[in-house]
Amino acid sequence: MPPKIDNYFIRPATENDVDALFHICLVTADAGADASALYSNPRLPGYVWAVPYLKFAPEFAFVLASYDRVVGYIVGTPDTAGFDKALGRDWWPVVRREIASLVPSTEKDADVLERIASPHSGTPGLEETYPAHLHINILPEAQSGGWGRLMIKTMLNKLSSNGVPAVHLGVSPANERAKGFYRHLGFEELSHDGHLAFVMKLDQPAI
Repeated sequence: MPPKIDNYFIRPATENDVDALFHICLVTADAGADASALYSNPRLPGYVWAVPYLKFAPEFAFVLASYDRVVGYIVGTPDTAGFDKALGRDWWPVVRREIASLVPSTEKDADVLERIASPHSGTPGLEETYPAHLHINILPEAQSGGWGRLMIKTMLNKLSSNGVPAVHLGVSPANERAKGFYRHLGFEELSHDGHLAFVMKLDQPAI
């Protein structure tokens, strides 16, 4: 049974959650704050950091829901290198066609379009030692209630049960709250080629 407290519960994500993932990714994309004003196309962040995981690693996609409303998600892949190959073949060509007419009008537009033109998932250079990676975002209304910890635990248990030895995740250097959260959960902070990541070996009990 997934953990359930009050009106919130964690469940596996489904195809019906795609729009919610696009939305939550957008409104948390500015170092955890609402980035709606920073993108001319509201789907741009979700194309990179949310929806492809549901599409190509659905066993590792979970949402936090309140009744029938999704208020958070955690998505990931056990195999970053293999995931990138699958996206290069079946995801990025579709996305590029969908945004072919988009002319970047903001700095964030340009950043994501560059990422889509030369894609990689996770933190470059960590996929050999820490082959899995994940992304988690929760709407402010559901934060600070222990749900982030439970969602991370759900993902780590899923990865560990599939024989994954280690996991990493990227964090914006400006997101002090997130950095404190991951340190508290036992992740190790790691700077690599100008990127900030948090890493964990999974040969230990999940948090």
